[in-house]
Amino acid sequence: MSDTFAAKVWVLGDDIDTDIIIPTEYLALKTVEDMKPYAFSPLRPELAGQIQPGDIIVAGKNFGCGSSREQAPEIIKALGVRCVVAKSFARIFFRNAINNGLLLIENPDLHDAVAEGDIVEVTVNEGILHNGTTYPIASLPQNLVEIIEAGGLVKAMRKRNGLE
Repeated sequence: MSDTFAAKVWVLGDDIDTDIIIPTEYLALKTVEDMKPYAFSPLRPELAGQIQPGDIIVAGKNFGCGSSREQAPEIIKALGVRCVVAKSFARIFFRNAINNGLLLIENPDLHDAVAEGDIVEVTVNEGILHNGTTYPIASLPQNLVEIIEAGGLVKAMRKRNGLE
């Protein structure tokens, strides 16, 4: 996965929990598509309507803390977010995101350098270019890359087992 793309940045802070990503009261809706207009609504009610396919979220530390609900990464992916870059991720959110095919990138410095609306260039498994500065990022293990490229764990296993 050495994919390069340019993306508009949406900036969020530290400790964005799963109740901010998708509040509990909207989990009763039938589909992720029904839920996605309410993404981030406790923090920024307008945000879900402003995010465009291919945009990225850049956040502080502990992104995705809170519960283990899989709807949180599913909704971010349904909004068309290409990846989330954060200083750190909650462990269960990280695993749920990978299992749902959402690319997550850890970087300790980008959050403090970008402003909302900036354009960054991401080269997966290499670095992020912003205003002439390259922020190095760690490579994901090949097994996680395969899951993300397939669109999630179930799709990756179906592909691996010749079912797709």
